Amino acid sequence: MKLTTDLIAESFTHINALTDRELVLRDLKIPAIENLGATKDLNDTIDFTNNDLRVLGNFPRMIRLQHLLLSNNRISKLEPFHEQLPNLTTLIMTNNTIEELGDIEPLELCKNLTHLSLLDNPVTKKAHYRLYVIHKLPSVRVLDFNRVKDKERQEAAQLFLEDGEENELAKSITRNKTKTFEPGEGVQQKTGHGLTPAEQLKIKEAIKQATSLDEISRLERLLKAGHLPSNTKDNTTNDDA
Repeated sequence: MKLTTDLIAESFTHINALTDRELVLRDLKIPAIENLGATKDLNDTIDFTNNDLRVLGNFPRMIRLQHLLLSNNRISKLEPFHEQLPNLTTLIMTNNTIEELGDIEPLELCKNLTHLSLLDNPVTKKAHYRLYVIHKLPSVRVLDFNRVKDKERQEAAQLFLEDGEENELAKSITRNKTKTFEPGEGVQQKTGHGLTPAEQLKIKEAIKQATSLDEISRLERLLKAGHLPSNTKDNTTNDDA
């Protein structure tokens, strides 16, 4: 379901147990963050739990927002959003698809971030995961619902710093990022089978209009392989007639 201004206006808002004003956008199969300017920056918390988000970004400037709840999505990419959300303190991303430690680099600029959860993301299986996050995000006090201990901070410094500077281990981890393909990206590039610009545009529009994750995945695979879906091929033929 597309996140429209009407959907935002119709969604449930309440004062939660922490006395924060919370906008509830759970269980709506939302594929992308958009139109949040319609919230008029009136919320302390936005709950995006159980949706189909892939990218965390595209926020308007929201000074009031402090807490983002994003469990059970498909987020694999973080865009820099520190300027848009300068007062963000809590980011709950349990059960998403963050794969590499280098992927969390945009969070380094979120200077007020104190609570972070990446539980049940592939990245948690990486070597040095917890110590690296503690090293990169010194403002975080609670990681994966466990308080960061002074001993852990010391261990992280010993592992990743040398004479006050990041050592080669830290740099090599930071450089290792997931190469993600987002709907609509790369359509200007020549594919394996040499789709024409018009054919690429057709697929791009089809991806934008897709109504299910299965359909989006199918179209992405076809685009990568340089194949034109049969229904898109028919539309292209009709347009050219």
